[in-house]
Amino acid sequence: MTEPAQSQAFRDFEHSIKDAQDLLDHYDVLNKDAQPPPVAEVLKRTSLVMALTALETYVEDRMLEAAGRVIGIDPGAGRLATFYRRSLEQHLKQFHAPSVERIRKLFKTFLDIDVTEGWNWNNFSPERARGELDKINQKRGLVAHRSSRPRVGDSKAHAVTREELKKHIRFIRDLVAATENYLAEKI
Repeated sequence: MTEPAQSQAFRDFEHSIKDAQDLLDHYDVLNKDAQPPPVAEVLKRTSLVMALTALETYVEDRMLEAAGRVIGIDPGAGRLATFYRRSLEQHLKQFHAPSVERIRKLFKTFLDIDVTEGWNWNNFSPERARGELDKINQKRGLVAHRSSRPRVGDSKAHAVTREELKKHIRFIRDLVAATENYLAEKI
């Protein structure tokens, strides 16, 4: 079986997810000592935000590509195509934090596809993948809006551990690959 052609959105995602990995690598360099400097912690939180930003951008770009295939790319394609394109652009302006429901609603509304049904790989069923993405989004909200910066002398656990972050980045990569494969079958 041959692999489907990759979308431009997928290729761009592969490039942008490297920012999240680079931040984790910088954290590892600073963390080589037994007691890492407290400033290193911000790299893990930022990496999580960047990983989900890469996913958000992928979803937006992939939706535009898929819509272009459905309605064509000719700007003079007619009123219905113009309405569709403008409606999609308006929805994308309000698409923030790629939660399961936002992703599902976007693809269902504009392509009549529940893309989350294609989130199936290795040990992940669509249900498990949905739950995992929502957990990661909750964590992103915590670090983005509440900082979760450990205070001096605070013994509470960090919002994002190194191992969790590695798993989150891997999960987001696998989720995008599963989405890409599913959309290749459906459109």
